Amino acid sequence: MSTLVKNIVRFILLILVQVFVLDRIHLHYMVTPYIYFLFILWVPFQLNRTAQMLIAFALGFTLDGFRHNPGFHAAACVLLAYFRPFLIGILIPQEGADHNYEEPSAKSMGGFMPYMLYAGVLTLIHHAWLFFLEAWQLGNIWYFVIKTLLSTAISLLLIIIVELIFSRKQQFRTNTV
Repeated sequence: MSTLVKNIVRFILLILVQVFVLDRIHLHYMVTPYIYFLFILWVPFQLNRTAQMLIAFALGFTLDGFRHNPGFHAAACVLLAYFRPFLIGILIPQEGADHNYEEPSAKSMGGFMPYMLYAGVLTLIHHAWLFFLEAWQLGNIWYFVIKTLLSTAISLLLIIIVELIFSRKQQFRTNTV
């Protein structure tokens, strides 16, 4: 399957799972699981930052259309796409795995822990910005902090489950440019 078709299918499936399954789960209005942004985490390494941010905007805007929100998810996704290259630059092993693998994964990032750190930091950024925009205040700081941390933990658990169920087999490319 070509990379374009694979990413279109991912985009559609992650949006549908988010809208029709995960958006129906609210635990005491404190935990809201999100995994649709996993699409941004899996964007290929070679995609430039502008394209990443446009794709992130399209992903967030699509979800906002289903949820009738005025751009909250689009803003959170664009912020995520902005920080993603910085985090990859910090976490990728010095050998240049971003040139030897197609997309971020536990294998391409040098192990499960660096990949979970990558996913965890970006999940925390996404959730903190999203919940801040939804509340537009930090008046009840403990509610904001607890909701962000609990939702991040549940979302990370779901990301681990998705990674285990749908393992992405990546080949090490020896003929790199």
